[in-house]
Amino acid sequence: MELSLLAVVLGFLLDLLLGDPRWIYHPIRLVGHLISSLEKLLRAVFPKTERGELIAGVFLLLLTAGITTAAAWGLLYLAGLLHPYARFALETFFCWQLLAAKSLKSETMKVYDALKEGDLTKARDAVSMVVGRDTEVLDDIGVAKAAVETVAENCSDGVVAPLLFLIIGGAPLGFFYKAVNTMDSMVGYKNEKYLYFGRAAAKFDDVLNFIPARLSALLMAAAAGLCGMDGRNAWRICKRDRRNHASPNSAHTEAATAGALHIQLAGNAYYFGRLYEKPTIGDPDRPVEYEDIRRANRLMYGTAVLALVVFGVIKGVILWLH
Repeated sequence: MELSLLAVVLGFLLDLLLGDPRWIYHPIRLVGHLISSLEKLLRAVFPKTERGELIAGVFLLLLTAGITTAAAWGLLYLAGLLHPYARFALETFFCWQLLAAKSLKSETMKVYDALKEGDLTKARDAVSMVVGRDTEVLDDIGVAKAAVETVAENCSDGVVAPLLFLIIGGAPLGFFYKAVNTMDSMVGYKNEKYLYFGRAAAKFDDVLNFIPARLSALLMAAAAGLCGMDGRNAWRICKRDRRNHASPNSAHTEAATAGALHIQLAGNAYYFGRLYEKPTIGDPDRPVEYEDIRRANRLMYGTAVLALVVFGVIKGVILWLH
């Protein structure tokens, strides 16, 4: 097996086993600091007009993605000069840090544990760490639903999408994807501050996630069947409700999860004290319950493993043919 492909496999296993230990300074935090620093610089350089902020946002996208990718490639190159196995070890570490299956499960299971204990305040606090909506108005069903939606959505951009980019181009391409995705999470808001400045990052993130989101939904429907859930309904709901979201990509895995679990997700939500009316995803065959958080995580893990197998086999065949 090619060392780069083996690094992805080992990084994937390390993520499942260890997640993101707090004693390791996560590389994506450096990307976040880079984005913040570039934002301050670009806002000072470009005029505070619609056109000025749009152009500044394009420079933010180019500089952040370029610097991050170049830094990853450069570090791997230097490690390779020391020894091929030094490069392999560093790339394995990078792959581990770029995947988020275990941390996604760990954070949402805190919500599960709090709901199971009957502590709604603790559950609201826990879910507020992983969602952007107002959580103080949520009841226990709303908290559980928010956690399930987080697992469903991040199954694509936190696990399957970075895994796909890692398989295709190793850690440098994985960092390229995560740099864009991190920009979207930091500046891709449709509010007064970021409507124009963050537009380039948000649109490019949509482009990068277009194929991974749809692959994730397909893999999730297949994984649902393997995990003892309703794979057929997962695919039916995905086809029906995949456009029921402001994002062109987010509803695909949410719809597949809703169908697999026979629950209804999405719908109206409060953000910064304001009610936003949103369409629902899935059918209300039964009420959402805290056990659905555990089920959603099992589905996410099944999807992740299936994605690794499928992507890895395809990459292996391509390498063998060449």
